[in-house]
Amino acid sequence: MLSYDIGIDLGTASILVYIKGKGIVLKEPSVVAFDRDTNEIKEIGEEARKMIGRTPGNIVAIRPLRQGVISDYDITEKMLKYFIKKAMGKKTLRKPRISVCIPSGATEVEKKAVEDATYQAGAREVSIIEEPVAAAIGAGIDISKACGNMIVDIGGGTSDVAVISLGGTVVSTSVKIAGDDFDEAIVRYMRKKHNLLIGERTAEEIKIAIGSAYPRPEMTTMDVRGRNLVTGLPKTMTVTSDEMMDALKEPAMHIVEAVHNVLERTPPELAADVYERGIVMTGGGSLLRGLDELIEEKTGINTMVAEDAMTVVATGTGKFIEFIHDKKKDEYK
Repeated sequence: MLSYDIGIDLGTASILVYIKGKGIVLKEPSVVAFDRDTNEIKEIGEEARKMIGRTPGNIVAIRPLRQGVISDYDITEKMLKYFIKKAMGKKTLRKPRISVCIPSGATEVEKKAVEDATYQAGAREVSIIEEPVAAAIGAGIDISKACGNMIVDIGGGTSDVAVISLGGTVVSTSVKIAGDDFDEAIVRYMRKKHNLLIGERTAEEIKIAIGSAYPRPEMTTMDVRGRNLVTGLPKTMTVTSDEMMDALKEPAMHIVEAVHNVLERTPPELAADVYERGIVMTGGGSLLRGLDELIEEKTGINTMVAEDAMTVVATGTGKFIEFIHDKKKDEYK
């Protein structure tokens, strides 16, 4: 192999790596565990995620990305280096061309930080792509046409809503409310309503099992273990999907408002396209049950969740390199 073309979905919750011709080759949590005393990295990815909330004082498991942007530069660089090496496997003669996607609301400074970290991690060429554009390409939408497509990409740290036409973003907004906020809302609800203290991982498990943003045909329940804040002792209790709907109401409505905001600013011709073609939802957060129904009810526009919603951004990021090079070829003709 002379070189690879790699697409990286640099997410707050997980990192996905796409290699041209191979598809998604790696999907791991963006968590790093390191020793505070020696600054030595202990684990990266899935093994580090298992350590969250379970480490001794000198070892900390952190997410070096917060709300879609780099909060710890050195650790992000080491993490990227590790994942790129793991995804490529064998050595290549040339450094890879890498495209990385970031939230649409990222500032120039934040973009530069991602670009520098990717170069330091061993890239020959770096392209930065906005998440909604990558999501649209990954979902199989032809973004090069003069036609409006609306994408709602809900990740771990940010939700990006955009209307795309002719290969670019026409109107967009990025709100710092997404999957992590759903988890936090569940933690808050359990503490307030049941005096039960639960951790991030437990909250995520509840969200996946019985979380809902819209009334379900039948109520489901789940046993939750945590610490009783009154007695200080471990306790198990049963929670229902209706309670979780209450807990998740606020963050879900924030996302609906973001969709509303973008629709209000969309030019009339493109708004008509969106009404006709519907809204496409991508990202792990879009898998929350009933969120598509809630958006459809509030906007009156047909809303659907993309197939393989978790991986479309990474796939689109990888295909973006081909999209750029095809564009350049056309310009030279």
